[in-house]
Amino acid sequence: MKYTAAHWGTYTFNPGDADLTPLADDPLPSRIGRGWVSASRNSDARILAPVARKGWLDGDRGANRCDDSFVEISWERALDLAAEEITRVSKAYGNQAIFGGSYGWSSAGRFHHAQSQMRRLLALAGGFTSSRETYSHAAAEVLFPHILGLSIRAFQDQMTTMPLVTEHCELMLAFGGISARTAQITSSGTSTHEVGPWLADLSAKGVRVVSIAPERGETGEWLSIRPGTDTALILALIHEIVAAGLEDEEFLQTCTSGWETLKSYVMGTSDGVTKSAEWAAPICDIQASVIRALADELPRKRVMISMAWGMQRSDHGEQPIWAGLALACVLGQIGQRGTGYSFGYGSTTPVGRAARLIPWPSLPKAPNPIADFIPVARIADALLYPNEAYSYNGQTRKYPDLKLIWWSGGNPFHHHQDLFRLERAWTRPETVIVSEHSWTATARRADLVLPSTTPLERDDLMMNRRDRALFYMSRFHEPLGQARDDYDICQGIATRLGIGDAFSEGRTSADWLRHMWERAQTIGTDAGFAMPSFDAFKVAGRFDVPAAGEVCVAFDQFVKDPDRNPLDTHSGRLTLTNANIATMGHSDCPSHPMWLPPAEGGPLTDGQFHLISGQPATRLHGQNDQGSEAATSKHRGREVCTLHPDAAARIGVDEGDILKLSNARGACLCAARIADHIRADCLSLPTGAWFNAQIINGERIEVHGNPNALTLDKGCSALSQGNIAHTCVVRAEKWRGDLPALTVTKPPRIDPA
Repeated sequence: MKYTAAHWGTYTFNPGDADLTPLADDPLPSRIGRGWVSASRNSDARILAPVARKGWLDGDRGANRCDDSFVEISWERALDLAAEEITRVSKAYGNQAIFGGSYGWSSAGRFHHAQSQMRRLLALAGGFTSSRETYSHAAAEVLFPHILGLSIRAFQDQMTTMPLVTEHCELMLAFGGISARTAQITSSGTSTHEVGPWLADLSAKGVRVVSIAPERGETGEWLSIRPGTDTALILALIHEIVAAGLEDEEFLQTCTSGWETLKSYVMGTSDGVTKSAEWAAPICDIQASVIRALADELPRKRVMISMAWGMQRSDHGEQPIWAGLALACVLGQIGQRGTGYSFGYGSTTPVGRAARLIPWPSLPKAPNPIADFIPVARIADALLYPNEAYSYNGQTRKYPDLKLIWWSGGNPFHHHQDLFRLERAWTRPETVIVSEHSWTATARRADLVLPSTTPLERDDLMMNRRDRALFYMSRFHEPLGQARDDYDICQGIATRLGIGDAFSEGRTSADWLRHMWERAQTIGTDAGFAMPSFDAFKVAGRFDVPAAGEVCVAFDQFVKDPDRNPLDTHSGRLTLTNANIATMGHSDCPSHPMWLPPAEGGPLTDGQFHLISGQPATRLHGQNDQGSEAATSKHRGREVCTLHPDAAARIGVDEGDILKLSNARGACLCAARIADHIRADCLSLPTGAWFNAQIINGERIEVHGNPNALTLDKGCSALSQGNIAHTCVVRAEKWRGDLPALTVTKPPRIDPA
């Protein structure tokens, strides 16, 4: 028996098997995995040979990049062209004009990680402009060091473990909900899926879970809230608790700083607006009596304030997660077993997992000589406004003038916002290189396309520092067409650039796997256990880490003695008013949590809806969209949009009808599903359907159901510049025209060499 792994799970197979089998000890295998093999073997979706865009070869410098055909070329010419472009741009403009994109989840393998391979090569070649943070939680990544004194990685490493919540918590307020659907995945791979069983355990133990979201959660009660208004609700809860004299004053005085300033704002002393239940009720569309009743209960119960990652992917996204921290501080239960404050339960598999954290090795990074970077979600701004100033985390920076983009193992035409705007920006660079295994929208908009293998076509190592087991990932099927490993692609380019030996360090892919395992053995020895030889591990395929489960209580040592264990904030405490943020003077991210109305989402007119664009159940972002499982969830080939029966009646739509969603940014088509688990002023359209823009009756429309054709491309604040995908208003109407055929299910036009 052999093993392989992905971000959505680990699988076994025997040579010659037609499909993969989830691990027997995985309590809730991911649905995503059912479509993995079919997507990997889909020859219509896979890139089978190197190609170059015809207009680029003719010298159009990007003008026709988003609507052109390709010419098949040899690997030798493809690698020559890539090396020549890197050399040309670095000499003509400097290496800061090269952008190493590659934000994506291409592989759970520790070695064949597309971003790491590409960035190692570019760093050795003189450097590149990089990106910072993630689309998943950029606002938190920038905010948490200011208010918690911890990076998001460090905070999630010490997150109170899920079994402690089951044992000790009485009431969980789950802002944004908790979902086994989103918990199907984790970066670097996972052996098990615990969140679904954990939710069942919470219910069995009698823990009251209140899911505060525009859609009903998978467990517990549902408190339906208008999108983007959670901060107002949280401030009102704080107000009612303080008005009743039930705040934990001792905790606030010993473990926080800035409480009096925040209290003055909440109670209306500083601005004359009392943040009461009556104030919040019309903002949140929740009855004041419901808010007061919840506020009365919170100080009398053992409570966990849980914030989903999606909470901060909104305009002013720092505010709800900061306000949530403030509410937890007012209750005074941080640092206790099973209560307090959390971020990310259910947003990905291992958050809250009882895990022994071991720093397994990865491909060594090469120092990047170029210090310049952009916030990850500001790529379109960087392309549209080179050399223009912008604010970020207290700095005034300038966007670089990017001439060459190399994107590897990722798809910005999935995860970015306002994709029609990104199309316009995408024509600005002189050259776009994409190394990718499938014909994503990004690959279709490249000048030079280098076909890479999928994880099922190569050997690798799954070594996740937050997982209980290590796996040797064996090749499941032979590479399709002329696909090559990212390592071999980069090695070929490095050789042409004269840095081949520095890149490879004299090792083949097999040598690197052995070398990384030997490094892992040393780490295991330091951790107090022995690991098998590489050859023995390769045969066995699996190694279970001894005593892998360790429980954590977030901030327990700090709360026990704040003076001896200060946090790395300006005050050494949890900051409810932050002096450093105050000096930045950002009106869209003030010095303490504040209610700031979003850019979109005020009173809606007839036919308007809030658009919710959550993670899909059948794929990881856009991965496996052309696999069998994703196909089963679509209707007439389109992604399915959920709306309430009252909403459907209001716009004259029946189950299965095709909808046209639109706003000033664009339009897309999707299929209607009618259900009562969503607010009547909301639509829910999952992300990940491959972007398929066509001109219909003179209008450019995305015809597959990709919500990012509609979402707003704006930084959530001048502090973090994170994305605001969940701040979006659209119009909805029944599509009455002919349904256009999809073009993303087939390769683009490719002329023979």
